Amino acid sequence: MAKKAKRPLPKGEERAAADYYKLNVKAVDDLVNATEENSPPVSKEVLRQYHALPKLKIADWVAAVVLKMWFAGVVCYFIVWGLGMYLPNQLDLVVVTGLALGFVTDLITNNVFRFIAKPKGANDRWMMFPKKNYVFLPLNVVYALLLTFCVVMTYNAVNTVLISLSGVKDTVPLGVEPLLFGVFTMAWDMLFLGCKRLAMRMVNDAKASAGKTK
Repeated sequence: MAKKAKRPLPKGEERAAADYYKLNVKAVDDLVNATEENSPPVSKEVLRQYHALPKLKIADWVAAVVLKMWFAGVVCYFIVWGLGMYLPNQLDLVVVTGLALGFVTDLITNNVFRFIAKPKGANDRWMMFPKKNYVFLPLNVVYALLLTFCVVMTYNAVNTVLISLSGVKDTVPLGVEPLLFGVFTMAWDMLFLGCKRLAMRMVNDAKASAGKTK
């Protein structure tokens, strides 16, 4: 069966089809070479039309609180809950938890703070040892052991008060779980960071006053 010959388009339609597939080279060059200097100003109202959702801005202290709580809770989940049955001695469990928290703080949490910092160094105030150096790993471990000890003392104090109020002995009213462990760890961490900033401010003020008296 012979194929039907294609009917040629009229001249006007051929020109329209050619214009349809014609590439505007100048427009492409303008788009590729566009910069802030050679582009026309665009209002914020027009730019906002191209954003599906408004940009959510989170305060630095909110991000610091959430990160510290979350990573401390993860350590509690994997160490206290995961290894608790294999470490019946409470002191061993506290030491292992503090060691894990120190490594997580130095290798993960602090690096996350550095990564999201805008500008660079903006989140140094949320780290006890903000400099990135392997020398500070042991210091972060020792600091995490201190935090873990303070959290354990907090649990003991709360349970002592609850037992005295209820009158029921030989019980543990408040058990260790990731959420509250993260809250206690974050609270003690923020307290020590506040003491550090206060001490640094006092030292700087003393140096400034000593310089004025010379």
